[in-house]
Amino acid sequence: MPPLSNRYTQLVGIDHPIVQEGLGPFRTPKLAAAVSNAGGLGTVSMPGMPVDIDAGARTFREHIEECASLTDRPFAVNIPVGVDHEGNVLPFTDVYIKMVLAAREADSTLASRLTVMTTSAGFPGPYLQAIKDAGMIHQHKVGSTRQAVKSAEAGVDVVIAAGFEMGGHAPSKAVHTFVLVPSVTEAVDVPVLLTGGARDGRGLAAALAMGADGVAMGSRFIVSEENSDWHPNYIQALLDAQEGDDVAFNGVYGPCRGLRNAASEKILSGAVQAPDGSGDQPTEVELERWKIESMQLSQTEGDVDNGLVLAGQVSSALNDVISVAEFVPAMADEAAGILRDLAAKLQGATSVRT
Repeated sequence: MPPLSNRYTQLVGIDHPIVQEGLGPFRTPKLAAAVSNAGGLGTVSMPGMPVDIDAGARTFREHIEECASLTDRPFAVNIPVGVDHEGNVLPFTDVYIKMVLAAREADSTLASRLTVMTTSAGFPGPYLQAIKDAGMIHQHKVGSTRQAVKSAEAGVDVVIAAGFEMGGHAPSKAVHTFVLVPSVTEAVDVPVLLTGGARDGRGLAAALAMGADGVAMGSRFIVSEENSDWHPNYIQALLDAQEGDDVAFNGVYGPCRGLRNAASEKILSGAVQAPDGSGDQPTEVELERWKIESMQLSQTEGDVDNGLVLAGQVSSALNDVISVAEFVPAMADEAAGILRDLAAKLQGATSVRT
């Protein structure tokens, strides 16, 4: 029996309540498979928003199939629910979700491994029934207690409570984990995962103490041996990060957190220009595409100054490159040991008083 078996691990069919966050917009199938093979839940991220969305969906499916070829354990996909100013779901979300459901329907082996869909950003209402009908476990990321309640009442299986210290697309309510997670776990009956700030067994033990059922981590898994598809400069940038080197800026679906560099400063100062060289301000679509391409620039080419380096505040505490195969079970063991030691100390204190 794994040391921290609980309702979340039993629901998803994994050994340890440790999840690798979505880490787009670049390749994550090898990393996702490694996390799943280690007993956690790996996540294949969507490949950005290319001009040709159907081509993007084909790339996404290739990444999913690659992950399925590398593990026979459960894994997830992460798809943000983008909406326009009128609240209409953006085309890429619709195409990507429908592709995932169609791929599972066409391949029973793939369906037996790709068992979890994580949605984030906007409310996934239009897709709730389709995901449920497909037999997938549906996780939805929220940044407020109100959003958590709405999601649980709508039928989401798992709520991911996202603290503002998380990297990548951060919640607009800007509530940090130690405030958000206890409020969410009090308000909903479904399993809750903490995301934002966790990096080892201490964070997992703290999450469980706050009523959560596990943790999801992004930055910690970026800095790993198995993340071999990303440029080494990106990983080194996280290792070099110090406290205060991160910054929140206006991202694609709302706030984003990454390292402070020339790219993030351009966004903060409004200095991004239209791609035609006129020096004019870009249109909204041009600006969003620049941001995504800038994210990919740092991940693929290693330009960690002119490319956005998405990372959480926890990056300042990451000092080593982990082996996922060793790290995931060791993290669960560490958390279990902390909880046992605390329980023993409390029992000892009780015995002394009596």
